[in-house]
Amino acid sequence: MIDPSARIGEHVIIHPGTVVGPGCEIQDGAILGKRSTRATGPVEPLVIGAGTLICAQAIVFAGARLGERVIVGDQAFVREDVTIGDRTVVGRGSTVENATTIGARVKIQTQVYVTAYMTIEDDVFVGPGVTTTNDDTMGRHDVSYALRGATLRRACRVGGGAVLCPGVEVGEEAFVAAGAVVTKDVPARGVAMGVPARVVRTVPDADLLERWRADPA
Repeated sequence: MIDPSARIGEHVIIHPGTVVGPGCEIQDGAILGKRSTRATGPVEPLVIGAGTLICAQAIVFAGARLGERVIVGDQAFVREDVTIGDRTVVGRGSTVENATTIGARVKIQTQVYVTAYMTIEDDVFVGPGVTTTNDDTMGRHDVSYALRGATLRRACRVGGGAVLCPGVEVGEEAFVAAGAVVTKDVPARGVAMGVPARVVRTVPDADLLERWRADPA
């Protein structure tokens, strides 16, 4: 179902069952509702909330759910079983793998790799070129092994080019410096930097989100 107020660009492919909400804009060459090659039976439709912008040549799979006023950048890639909250931005060329939950007002910058089985809470900032991973064995495991993506707690910030290893948790309002390799959990309000990353201080009160949010929503 495509709301009549949605704006659809040139050469867009929208697969059957996709729901496009009112006021959405789908730019040239985007593909919506692509079926995963791993799917063996019926799949849930792609649902796109009101006012969302899907930019040129982005691909969003069936089974994803996007909230209102989301932006999916040019050539970005969002897999099945992904939930993205209202007003979140997925930057140009970024990938969000399957079975990942992303909250509201999250900023994922250009060319970020969000691996499968991650949780990203509200108001998180992920800098350009960040890489996340979910397999400690790098493929040397049997079916009993559970992949574990990172967990990014509310309002934490991850600097450009950082690498997050499988299963790590970055705490609420924590700060990971650019280029850091995070192999262990970072506590709430911890400032971590280096290779491997170490906590060197605490985020001051002056840098907390509530002092910088443009609106209280």
